Amino acid sequence: MSANADSAANTGGARHDRQPGWFTRNVANRTVALVNGLGLSVWGSRMLEVRGRSSGQIRRVPVNLLTLDGRQYLVSARGHGQWVRNVRAADGELALVLGRRRSSYRAVELTGPEQVPVLRAYLVKWKAEVGAFFEGVGPESSDEELARIAPRHPVFALTPLR
Repeated sequence: MSANADSAANTGGARHDRQPGWFTRNVANRTVALVNGLGLSVWGSRMLEVRGRSSGQIRRVPVNLLTLDGRQYLVSARGHGQWVRNVRAADGELALVLGRRRSSYRAVELTGPEQVPVLRAYLVKWKAEVGAFFEGVGPESSDEELARIAPRHPVFALTPLR
């Protein structure tokens, strides 16, 4: 499936999008952005930059960059939110920023069974932070349980550009 796929089949038939609350938007995300701006990563955090699908303006949001078996991935714990829709609309073109380092990538959305090991590794690393968004499924859950919730949590494999 392409990076700009946005169909009911891709979302498991139901749109899943948990918007961040006031504290996350106004305190947590701003704190992570400030720390990242200083060149420090909070548990693998980066600032994602992607062109907005409506405005065309660059949008920035903190994300957790997962490295698994030598590859890099982004997982949307909150589902099919704004950054996911923007990455799809931008045909997967995005940048990750840490301090003054800006790295450009092409993101390709994974589907089906290829999401399972990435989701498991993501939950091993960040369950304490994002576990509430995974409906009781954790890193110790079966492959079948992870596959069941996978359509609600987009996973992107990143390929560096240049």
